[in-house]
Amino acid sequence: MAPALVWLTALMVVPCALVLALAFFRRGIYGGIEYTFTLENFGLVFDPLYAGIFLNSARIASTATLIAVVIGYAAAYAISATPRRLQPVFLFFAVLPFWSNYLIRTYAWIVLLNREGLITQLLRWFGYAGEPPSMLYTEGAVIAGLVYNYLPFVILACYAPLSRLNPELAEASRDLGASALTTFRRVILPLTVPGIAAGAVFVFVLSIGNFVTPALLGGGRFQMIGNLVYDQFLTANDWPFGAALAMALIAIMLLVLMAQALAADRAAGRAAQTAGGADG
Repeated sequence: MAPALVWLTALMVVPCALVLALAFFRRGIYGGIEYTFTLENFGLVFDPLYAGIFLNSARIASTATLIAVVIGYAAAYAISATPRRLQPVFLFFAVLPFWSNYLIRTYAWIVLLNREGLITQLLRWFGYAGEPPSMLYTEGAVIAGLVYNYLPFVILACYAPLSRLNPELAEASRDLGASALTTFRRVILPLTVPGIAAGAVFVFVLSIGNFVTPALLGGGRFQMIGNLVYDQFLTANDWPFGAALAMALIAIMLLVLMAQALAADRAAGRAAQTAGGADG
């Protein structure tokens, strides 16, 4: 484990420690860093203006997560229901977008959503002659871009427990008189909660810190915490406050990961109890 620990320490622990240390200093008069200890940067994080940006970022990330989980779980369930020989093919198509660059995938949405884009052309082809709908540079465009870019994570995370699910459990449930909906709600869904939680955490954590998609698809109209951190480092030249914002974002991510781990442990415990009861 030594090489992996050295790698993580050098490229994750040390940079995070440097950013944390930077948050305790002041911004210089002309930018840069003034090495005077202060806690003002962390207090400023809770200012209503910046707290509102945190809440707005969490709301957008949560919406994208909910949509991605619903679509991704349905896709993973459909893939797991196909014959075994076809499942790798469908998984290949599910992760195919990862073969292209993130920026290229995001710019593709600009081509689709702009007033002269493909969607507008299709509407005109079907006879729509009114004013083209405003789809680009909206919150919906940002959410659509986040869902599209991170959806494969949810599909893969949900497919793993679904593919390992014993089909005899569903058959036993139906033999005992449960409907298909009841079987899904009380048997299949609880056993696949860890995959759902893992996929949701992937999307939420990556979405709340994202700054590329809001900048390109939101046109700068929707400020998210990732854009705010970016601006503090590269525009305002206020590195200490940017470091405090980054550490607050990391703290949120750690809390989400801890909640996911607790949910996975509880789900595993319930699954073990269910299996023990069935064996008994």
